[in-house]
This record gives sequence, structure tokens and C-alpha cells, in this order.
Amino acid sequence: MKLSFVIAIMAIMTGSAMAGEKVIYGNDDRKDLYEVTNPLYRKLADSTVVLVKKADVQQSSTGTMTIRAQTFQRTLNVCSSERFADQPSGGFCSGSLIAKNIILTAGHCVTSMSGCQGVNFVFGYAVNAKSQYPKNVPQSDVVGCKNIIYREQNGNGADFALIELDRAITNHAPLKLATSRKNSDIPKGTKLVMIGHPAGLPTKVEDGGKVRDSSKTGFFVANTDSYGGNSGSAVFNQATGEIEGVLVRGETDYVARNGCYVSNVVGENEGRGEDITKVSSVIAHLPSKVVRN
Repeated sequence: MKLSFVIAIMAIMTGSAMAGEKVIYGNDDRKDLYEVTNPLYRKLADSTVVLVKKADVQQSSTGTMTIRAQTFQRTLNVCSSERFADQPSGGFCSGSLIAKNIILTAGHCVTSMSGCQGVNFVFGYAVNAKSQYPKNVPQSDVVGCKNIIYREQNGNGADFALIELDRAITNHAPLKLATSRKNSDIPKGTKLVMIGHPAGLPTKVEDGGKVRDSSKTGFFVANTDSYGGNSGSAVFNQATGEIEGVLVRGETDYVARNGCYVSNVVGENEGRGEDITKVSSVIAHLPSKVVRN
């Protein structure tokens, strides 16, 4: 998932034209929430968010919040044969709740205070039954930005942002960070699960990834199946359910075919891999009361 393409995804959300992106390593392991039976994964998904332009979130006559979105196929010009082509693409990045009033996301997803104030962080944007795509969410699941606590964007290192929300969240539980990584790197081969909103789609759970290389400064490399909108997605340790990092960049994702875009599929151990900011970088800049030992 190339960072340059992530920026392009953000551009289209403000009206610019662009193509789409994703990369699949081996089998496509992404699932909609209704297909997920693992109770731990469902619990983790409940505390993840999609970043949506505030202008695309409107209060409906029923008191819920409507997410304005076109289909994935129309938004990113993917071919009709692509998975999820008919689903709505309402957001541009992903994030996770790590304290009652703090969201963790990628640094390149929120680059300024003015940009942050133009974003809503939306819980529950998911497909909970086959072919029943989300359009409205409860008002309690939409929250705004109060402040950027810390932001870092290194194209060859850590890339993350800590966002203070404009109110505390009481209906979703903060996720746990892998604080044991403060002094040690995640082992090669560790099994991962990534939960987020590829290309702004409803929640996708991907549990086929493993750590390839943890020797890099500020990030590790894995083979998660990622789209551009997965930027900011929490990447969890499958065994513990703790956040090991934040998905930020990676492989070239789509290839053109007959006037539209199809997945770039590589072998499980091929390609450059996806870069995931290490949780140790995040922990170093958290308010002390948030860090759990």
C-alpha cells in the first residue's frame, strides 16, 4: 500500500480524481463483520473507527447520522469483478480507540489541526448482515477532533497520530497496547490480525498476516492484505488481542486492466510487504495515564 496512493485517496475525498489500491498476499483473508465468528476479533472491531470527512456526515430525520458515500467501484474505478465493488466507500483512513478520548491513527491521515477538525471518527461502520450495507449510524458513534496530541510522519520510519476527541467515548471499550514492546521487538513470524476500513469500506477483518521483519527503526514489515484506507488500522497480535502497531504504507496495490483496476496479487512471501509503525513509537508519546503496564 504505497503512501503516495494513500494521499491520492484522501484527495478524492475532497473531489479530486484518482485510481484505487490494494495488495493481496497469497489468499485474500479479508472478511466482513457478519462473517467473523471469533469473539475476540468482534470485540476488537467494536473499538475501531473509520475517518470520514465531516461534510459527508449528516444528521437524518430519525436522529441517526447518515454517511454519504458512493460505491467502491464508482469511487476508485475498480472492476466489477473486484470483491466489495458494490459496497459504499465512505471514509479515507482508519483508527482505533486506545483511551476514552484518544484515537490512534496514521500521521499522514491527519496532517494539521484544521484538517483534524474537518474529520469525524465513526464507530460501527460495518456490514452486520449479508448485503445489508451501512448508511446510518447512531449519533453516539460519531465523534469529532479536539486536538492533535502528537503526530509523526517519517516516510522511512514511524508514522502515527494521537488524536484527542471532543468528548469521552462510553459505549466502546479502549483497546490495549502491547506495552511489553517498549523494550523488545515483535518476533518474526508472529501471527497478526488487522481491522480497519480499506478504501473507506465498511469494517474488514484480516487475520492472515505474519511479521516478516522487525529489525527496522520505527516500524516492522508484514504481509497483511491492505488497501489505502487501511492506513491507520490497528494491527493486533492474534494471540493476545493487543495492538502491535499501525498500518501505514506498503506494496503497489492495483494494476489497470481493460479500463478499470484489479488487485495486485503476489505470493504469500513475495512483494515488499506492508510497513506497520511499531507500538513502541506510540507508547513513547502517550500521556502517562494512558500507558498500561
